[in-house]
Amino acid sequence: MTRIRQARRDASPRATLDKAADENFPVAPFFLPRAWRDDLMAVYGFARLVDDIGDGDLAPGGADARHLGVPPERAEDRLAMLDAFEADLRRVFASTPRHPLLRALQPTVRRHALDPAPFLGLVAANRQDQLVRRYETYDDLLAYCALSANPVGRLVLGITGTATPERVRRSDAICTALQIVEHLQDVAEDLGRDRIYLPAEDMKRFHVTEDDLARPTACASVRALIAFEAARARALLDDGTPLVGSVHGRLRLLLAGFTAGGHAALDAVAAAGGGFDVLTGPPRPTKPSLMRRAGTVLLTARREG
Repeated sequence: MTRIRQARRDASPRATLDKAADENFPVAPFFLPRAWRDDLMAVYGFARLVDDIGDGDLAPGGADARHLGVPPERAEDRLAMLDAFEADLRRVFASTPRHPLLRALQPTVRRHALDPAPFLGLVAANRQDQLVRRYETYDDLLAYCALSANPVGRLVLGITGTATPERVRRSDAICTALQIVEHLQDVAEDLGRDRIYLPAEDMKRFHVTEDDLARPTACASVRALIAFEAARARALLDDGTPLVGSVHGRLRLLLAGFTAGGHAALDAVAAAGGGFDVLTGPPRPTKPSLMRRAGTVLLTARREG
């Protein structure tokens, strides 16, 4: 339920789908009905591919550009690739798309009458990444998350037939939290791409400069800033947690996994380098931490459900 994390490169659609194993959260776990797993993986393939285009992480060889009809001399032009991808995405709803991952998505879209808006939002987020590399305020960052993360949760609710206005609101809170957590994990990596997702107003408040973020280890001011943003993300997860208790059965397990993944990742951020030092390398949650957090989320859901 968040923008998809960068993973290893390969040329085949199957390899794109295999990147699900590298995410902070379970994409389509075994306990779900087979039809749901297939539909969730179809959406994952779309989301993974659009993020790879936006981050310049497509597999070498140009296969994706050929599928999208982009000439070789423009295959490195991310905006051109995103424009071609959006055009092919629109074919999912009107005719026959060219890219195999979008052809695989079409039955899911038709089966659940999914709206184009969440898909277009994810494309818009990646287009924004090419044009906007700093965010002045927290509200600016939330507006970005509304494009880059919240659509994924809305698609999960659409596939499972459980969308209501309140569930969508709770889902948006969880997805925004997961996006912020990913930004906290990837501060150094994002800076290497000339992107900073820490609000400039917060950096000023904590007396953090861009040079501070480029250091091999975090100073006290950076640690304090990361702790502040982590607390915000934790509050969003807590706000969204009642979503888990509002559904039942295997869907409850899935949503608990998403939420627990965010909490476990925040635990890893808090523990990094003796405390919130995310500059030494992206902190990753451990499986025991994820399982503990999932148990806590499920217990909370049982009390509130």
